[in-house]
Amino acid sequence: MRHELKIDDRTLSYLDFGGPGRPLLALHGGLSEGAHFTALAASLGDDWRVIAPDQRGHGDSGLAPEYSRDGYVTDAAALLEHLDPGGPVPVLGFSLGGINAYHLAAARPDLVSALVNVDAPVESPHQDGPSFWDFLHGLPYTAPTREELIAALGPLGEGVGPFLRPLPDDTGWRLPFHPQATLATLAEGDGDRWDVWLASDCPALLIHGLRSEVLPLELARAMVSRRPGTSYAGLDTEHFVPFQDPEGFAAAVRAFLAGL
Repeated sequence: MRHELKIDDRTLSYLDFGGPGRPLLALHGGLSEGAHFTALAASLGDDWRVIAPDQRGHGDSGLAPEYSRDGYVTDAAALLEHLDPGGPVPVLGFSLGGINAYHLAAARPDLVSALVNVDAPVESPHQDGPSFWDFLHGLPYTAPTREELIAALGPLGEGVGPFLRPLPDDTGWRLPFHPQATLATLAEGDGDRWDVWLASDCPALLIHGLRSEVLPLELARAMVSRRPGTSYAGLDTEHFVPFQDPEGFAAAVRAFLAGL
């Protein structure tokens, strides 16, 4: 079921996959939305009740005045306080969502009982030459047809296409994320986040794409070794672990959660 929470006159939309299980907060990556955790929710079955918000500027959630890390964390904390699950819950996050998740664990340990970080680094990868994100500067948020948006997305068109939305007035289609929100998030930057990663002490799992360009293997190993109580699961994927190996991803999450 889709629900809405009002935060400062802004809409935070979230999916509650329901069921009798314990709550699990799942934070999606950039250019994404909560619906991308549908397969995970199905795999976890009745053991876990997955709650997946569309983070600010994504999915059906409204735009925000700013896209700082504190803003993302405040939204997630407000949602958990609204849900009132009766105690801290495990929090899973992929990429952007993973960074937000371990910031939430550091800032609000009263809300987070365990952490699943999916290929989210503590250092921004060094890039020479053009950035992957450069295409966002010319990417339209809406277009008269789905086909135009899919074409504008280039190689991302196939993956994003099923999540495009018709405009309410039937004049066209829109993306499931706002390019300007993503650019604003990137502009905030983060630099070195080691202090935040090491600031929480709840049980944690790092799920790593062995061929990831975002999280090199050496850095992943250091993140596990330097943070007590952190286990590791490496999968033969690039950065987009939940989409490139959904079964392996779900199995790693399920095994970790079963030990809590």
